Amino acid sequence: MKRSTRLITGASALAITALALAGCSTGGSDDTSSTDSASGDLTPVKLQLQWYSQAQFAGYYAALSQGYYKDEGLDVQILEGAADIVPIDVLTSGDADFAISWVPKVLGSIEQGAAVTDIAQIFERSGTTQISFKDKNITDAAALKGHTVGSWGYGNEWELFAGMNKAGVALPDISLVQQAFDMNGFLAGDIDAAQAMTYNEYAQVLETVNPATGKLYQPSDLNVINWNDEGTAMLQDAIWADSDRLSSDSDYADTAVKFIKASIKGWAYARDNPQEAATIVTDSGSQLGASHQLWMTNEVNKLIWPSENGVGMINQDEWDQTVSIAKGTPNETGSTIITSDPPESAYSNEYVEKALQELKDEGVDVNGADFAPITVELKEGGN
Repeated sequence: MKRSTRLITGASALAITALALAGCSTGGSDDTSSTDSASGDLTPVKLQLQWYSQAQFAGYYAALSQGYYKDEGLDVQILEGAADIVPIDVLTSGDADFAISWVPKVLGSIEQGAAVTDIAQIFERSGTTQISFKDKNITDAAALKGHTVGSWGYGNEWELFAGMNKAGVALPDISLVQQAFDMNGFLAGDIDAAQAMTYNEYAQVLETVNPATGKLYQPSDLNVINWNDEGTAMLQDAIWADSDRLSSDSDYADTAVKFIKASIKGWAYARDNPQEAATIVTDSGSQLGASHQLWMTNEVNKLIWPSENGVGMINQDEWDQTVSIAKGTPNETGSTIITSDPPESAYSNEYVEKALQELKDEGVDVNGADFAPITVELKEGGN
C-alpha cells in the first residue's frame, strides 16, 4: 500500500480558519513534581493527541485537572498534535506511551508495519457528516448525485465514499472537490454538500451570520447526512498502545489499565460537568471561543454516551464494519485504506475490561444510560 500515513483529521480545519490555533504547546502534567509523598513515585506517561488542545479531548484534560491520573500513580503529560504530527508515528518511535487517533487511519499504518493496539475505543459513534443548505434538497447519500461535494481527503473521505457506494452513487456522478480546511467554500455556495464534524465545522456554520436574515444560521437551514444513520460510520477516536510493549513489559500493560481507567473517569466527569470540562480545556491553552468549546464538549459527549457495554469497549460489529469499509471502498484513484484484514493484535478489550471493572467497583457510572445532552447557545464566531 503506497498511501502516506501522514493523514490529517477532520479537526484540522481549525488550523486555517478563523478558529485556527496560534501554536502547538505541550500540555502540563497534573503535578509539577514527578513524585508524591502519599503515593510514592509516579510513573511518567506521555499521551499524544491527534490535534491541538480542544474539547475533542476533554476527558483527558479533565482527568489531568481532577487528579485522576495522579490517583492511579501516573504523571501524565499531554502532547498536542499538529498538521505534520502523526500520532501513531510518535507512539511507535517511543516518544509517547499512548496516542489518540481514528481507527481507519491507524489501520493503514498497521498494514505498513506499525505494531500498535487499540486498547480503548472511546468514541462509539462517528462525528463525520455531510451538510447542505435546505434548498439543495440533499437529504441522504443518494441525493448527492449531480452535486458538488466537498471532502478534506487525507483519510477523511472514506465514510462519504462508502455511503455513496451503498446508495449507488459513483464518483463520476458527483463533482468532487478538495474542500479547504474551513467552511468558506460552503458558505460562498461553491460546495453544495460539505464535510463537517458535528463538534466543529457544523458549529462553525451556526456561528456565522446569515446575510439574508442578519442573524446566525440555524439548524433548520441545513440538511445533515449522518453516516451513523446511513450505515457507513467508521470508528474514530481510540486510545492506542505499543503492541510489543504490551506483550513484553508487564509494567507497561499495568500502566495501560491505569491510564484507561483514569481517562474514562475523566470522560465521566466531562459528561456530568460539561461546562467545567470545557473551561478546563480552555484553560489548558486552547484558543477556541467559549461557546464553541462548550458545543464541542456536548457533541463529543454524544459520541461517547450512552455506552451499553461501558466506555472503551470495542464492539465487534462496529470494528468489522470499519475494516470492511477500509478494505472494500476505493477512493478516486482506486486505492483502499488496507488490502487485507488487520492482525488480531490490532485491538484488544483485555485492558479496558480490567479498567471498567475497577471503575464499577468504585461506583463510577461507565455506561451513562441516563445521559442527556445540554442545550448550547452558540455565539457569533464561537465566542
